[in-house]
Amino acid sequence: SCPTYQLWCLCLSCMMEWASKRSVIRMNGDKFRRFVKAPPRNYSVVIMFTALQPQRQCGVCRQADEEFQVLANSWRYSSAFTNKVFFASVDFDEGSDVFQMLNMNSAPTFLHFPSKGKPRRSDTYELQVRGFAAEQLARWVADRTDVQIRVIRPPNYAGPLLLGFLLAMIGGLAYLRRHNLEFLFNKNVWAFSALCFVLIMTSGQMWNHIRGPPYAHKNPSTGQVSYIHGSSQAQFVAETHIVLLFNSAVTMGIVLLCEAATSDIDIGKRKIMCVAGIGLVMLFFSWLLSIFRAKYHGYPYSFLMS
Repeated sequence: SCPTYQLWCLCLSCMMEWASKRSVIRMNGDKFRRFVKAPPRNYSVVIMFTALQPQRQCGVCRQADEEFQVLANSWRYSSAFTNKVFFASVDFDEGSDVFQMLNMNSAPTFLHFPSKGKPRRSDTYELQVRGFAAEQLARWVADRTDVQIRVIRPPNYAGPLLLGFLLAMIGGLAYLRRHNLEFLFNKNVWAFSALCFVLIMTSGQMWNHIRGPPYAHKNPSTGQVSYIHGSSQAQFVAETHIVLLFNSAVTMGIVLLCEAATSDIDIGKRKIMCVAGIGLVMLFFSWLLSIFRAKYHGYPYSFLMS
């Protein structure tokens, strides 16, 4: 037992030294085999397998890396920090042999290597379902290691500054038109504002804000980019933009149909508005059904209701 204990102490000492310099320890093939793969080990390691080199053109990897750094920093500089769990990363260009060893063909991927035994299926983070927000990663780490990490983000003043600028613009406009504020009682202005808010909310923007999903997914084997997630339990950022566009087009079609039926303009223009409205509703609502069918397999309707 003495040699085993000495080896534990040596590995732990190295990991602690590296963690004191960088919250996320960079590993290559040799370090991975020695400090993660080979027993004995009395600590857990959460590793992000990524491809950050510019030639890899993995934008999702950079976004995930930023969130992973936030998580690791929150743990490293926490008063509850212990040597029970460490955070590390393996870049494809520095550890391609590790990717090959684990039969891994996509990035980013998060794996938990427990202190005892081999990783189970639940030790692989479900990135496509849960997104890569630091808060979601922290919940997964707590499930796997019982280590509770309170995520602390560096202050971001972009939001308050943008809100302040918007309020200043509104205040300036109200001041310039202080003698004529009838536009505040314009029903069309309020209807348009409410419609924009509803379209943004129904497209899934709040889900994106909470979960932090990737913008899209690129298959590393085929290079094909997917903008629509194949599961009903997740979505991409691009998917919400597409749904927002389609919902807006359907709404525009309905508005045109209402105007064609109620306005007093020339009959020829009303016919054009009617045809355009029907075309927008049929085309974009059919595309919405196609997206719904792609996410809920077995749904009978798709493009042009067929």
